[in-house]
Amino acid sequence: MSQAPDPVAPADLADAVAAAVRSVPDVQDLHGGAFGEVGTYLPGRRVPGVRITERGCELHIVTRGASPLAATVELVRDAVRPLVSGAVDVTVEDIAR
Repeated sequence: MSQAPDPVAPADLADAVAAAVRSVPDVQDLHGGAFGEVGTYLPGRRVPGVRITERGCELHIVTRGASPLAATVELVRDAVRPLVSGAVDVTVEDIAR
């Protein structure tokens, strides 16, 4: 039986999720989406590429392209699942070369 993550303040959660995503070896960075529409808005700043909702989170990433995309996406999900409850949706926005 899976246990729900400990409650975390929204600002801390967005930062923790961003750090977890960036810790995945083939992730170069987070991406704000085609028009910068994906992000978590906080007082005085924004965490691009991370959108946390009641049903989970949405992540937009740029990979280095060294590993298969499906493997990188699974590693991102595995890194973030302990932090959020619900679905972890990952979109690969770009491959840096």
